[in-house]
Parts: sequence; structure tokens; C-alpha cells
Amino acid sequence: MAWFKRKEKGITTATEDKKDVPKGLWYKSPTGKIIDQDELARNLWVSPEDDYHVRIGSKEYFEILFDNNEFTELDAKLTSKDPLKFEDTKKYSDRLKDVMDKTKLKDAIRTGVGKSKGKDLVVSCMDFAFIGGSMGAVVGEKISRAIDYSIKHRIPFVLISKSGGARMMEAAYSLMQLAKTSAKLAQLAEEQIPYISLCTDPTTGGTTASYAMLGDINIGEPGALIGFAGPRIVRDTTGKDLPEGFQTSEFLLEHGFLDFIAPRKELKDKINLYLDLIQNQPIR
Repeated sequence: MAWFKRKEKGITTATEDKKDVPKGLWYKSPTGKIIDQDELARNLWVSPEDDYHVRIGSKEYFEILFDNNEFTELDAKLTSKDPLKFEDTKKYSDRLKDVMDKTKLKDAIRTGVGKSKGKDLVVSCMDFAFIGGSMGAVVGEKISRAIDYSIKHRIPFVLISKSGGARMMEAAYSLMQLAKTSAKLAQLAEEQIPYISLCTDPTTGGTTASYAMLGDINIGEPGALIGFAGPRIVRDTTGKDLPEGFQTSEFLLEHGFLDFIAPRKELKDKINLYLDLIQNQPIR
């Protein structure tokens, strides 16, 4: 049985020859379930063991919603400025440069136009990796331009929210985006062009207070945190214990804030089904 016994003693391996286990091969869900990363990706980043929906970004949502992942990105080079010369632990301008280099994103939202189940669709999707998906002037402007494109070309609009709220480094400029995007959505409604809002984990702050809750249909992903202030702040402010599951998609659905919850595997079919129903078109 020498195959599992070391025949030679004192074997050493040079440091440069040692093999490290690559990072990212496995993912551990909050419930402790462990899944292979490749299998997780094939399952649309949903843990098959416990149905936990892992946070993903615009790249993955575009792959899910657009046919063959074919789309044209709008306003791809639009970037934030630093009109207030804001500085906390570092200059805002430096922070923007660092996060752009790290994430390869220009800001916290991207807009794509392409076919979904054979019909044109405009999709704006937020990226939490970019300063917590915070809502600054560029986010508001890109949403506004996406809505303008939808109106001009008579194409339904989908907005996927994933945000910690307003971007404090832009102060009032950030808060202005609540009114700006809400006014644009009112124009979309006047043109009778469908708008579907998808709230993912997390959807909080000014995002919830504006465009995330103004959809003709408001959808949530399973288990997503959705609310204005976080649970800890609400608990500390009210001095009361919160109900079980407070601010989850399931809680909001039960209390009328969402129209339905769509698992990621059903997302493309559900969105297009409701678009067909809203527009009184044959169901695809």
C-alpha cells in the first residue's frame, strides 16, 4: 500500500513551484450551501441548493434579458465630474478613477437596447460594484436619456435597481435625480409606453423613493432587501422590533408594494409576458 505513503523524507518544493488553489472556484451562500462557481453561473447565479439569488451586475442581467446577449449600449462613455471638489477619506475624483479602474465601469448604471424574445427593449441596469450603486448625476442623466430613447422609438423600458441610495459626494446634485427621473417617467406614461421596474438586492434610499417604485409593474427578486432606510436605522429610530422578514421582497409583496416576485430563471419570460399583456399583443 505504498501509493499513499511517502517513500522519501524531507521533500521540499521551491516556493515558486508551489500550486495555490485559485480563488473563486466555490461560492458559499448565506445559508452555508457551497456551490461550484461554474455551476452557479450556468444557473444564472442562483444557488440550486437554497434558491439564494447572488448579487449580479448589468453584464449578467443583459445576458439574461437580451437574445443571444446582443445589444447596443447607450451613452457608454458618460462619466461623473466633481463639481463640489468633495473630499472625505480621499478626493472624490480619485475615488472615481479608482473604482473605474477596478470595475471597468464608467458609472453605476448601464443602458442597453436590443431584442428580448424577438422584440425591441430598452434596459437600464444599475451596478452595485460602482460605489454601492449610488445614484449621482450620471445615473439620473442616463436614465433620462434611456427614457427619451424609449419615447422616440416607442420601445418599452425596463429599469433594474440595485443601489444603496443617493451619492453623498454629489450632495444636492444627487438628490435632484429623484425629481428628474420621476418627471421623465411621467412623460413615458403620457406616451403610454410600458415601464417595468425590477428591484434587486439591495434597493434602498433615493432609488426606492423615486424610479424603483414607479413602474407600471413593480417586480422583486426573491429575498431582495427593498426599502427606504435600512432595517437597523428603522429599528433604532422607532425603538421597536421589526416583523420577521421586514423589507424583503416577500414582505413587500404581501403588503402591496410589489406586483409579483420573479425568480431569475423566469425573469425574461415574465417581463415579456407582462409587456404583451400591457400592450394587448399576442403572447410570445
